[in-house]
Amino acid sequence: MENGASKMKRKLRFKFKISENDIKAQIKGYLNIKGWFWFYNLQGLGSYDGIPDFIAIKNGRTIYLEAKKPGGKQSPGQIEFERNIIYQKGEYYLIDCLEDLIKIIG
Repeated sequence: MENGASKMKRKLRFKFKISENDIKAQIKGYLNIKGWFWFYNLQGLGSYDGIPDFIAIKNGRTIYLEAKKPGGKQSPGQIEFERNIIYQKGEYYLIDCLEDLIKIIG
């Protein structure tokens, strides 16, 4: 017979963490299902500092999506990019779970 402490340890051992790559895969899949045109931005030499992971367009609406693992934080460049988009009345969203994206685009 297991005691309460060993049951808890077993439960904790089977917990898994969602990575940023998992979130990105969910975003890609959901945008495809919903019929959005989207592209992924790779940060690299010559790219705009803080550019979000995805830019998606549908029916004249453009959204900027930054994927983060749950609890993930934006870099200073990403924060500045977000401020610039919001200042220009654009739509910028930080996505750390699929439910966030569902709320935004339905």
